[in-house]
Amino acid sequence: MTAQVWDLARLNYEPMRKADLADVFALEQSVYPHPWSMANFEDSLSSHYEAWVLRDRDGDLLGYFLLMAAVDEAHLLNVAVSAERQGQGLGRFLLNQSVACARGLGMESVLLEVRPSNTRALEIYERYGFKQIGRRRGYYPAADGQREDAIVMRFGI
Repeated sequence: MTAQVWDLARLNYEPMRKADLADVFALEQSVYPHPWSMANFEDSLSSHYEAWVLRDRDGDLLGYFLLMAAVDEAHLLNVAVSAERQGQGLGRFLLNQSVACARGLGMESVLLEVRPSNTRALEIYERYGFKQIGRRRGYYPAADGQREDAIVMRFGI
């Protein structure tokens, strides 16, 4: 898929609302082998985490992110771009927005976890400037009842 130059003025970037959850959940299920539950998204909204959606002018959901602030560090809990829009710069846009959000909250860094098997995401995060700082053993569910480690990454603001 070739990169597309997006006219960000023609996109709708706004706080996630309960009315967005059906679309967010559908996108989540379409891009992750072990997606969040609807309850995870509902809990994040009710906990007042920073949650944002990106839609095109037709209202189609392109992506989203959820960010939790804790003391001086933000935790990027979830970020996704629709499968048909991946590779077009929207993931970088959402990373930029999540870092700007964390900065606006007075955070000093952004932390995230990523599956070692998700090489595409690892490459994106490393290219963005995230550094590997640790590993969480058995963090993610995997196929056949197994567990997969998480690589912990941090980006200094």
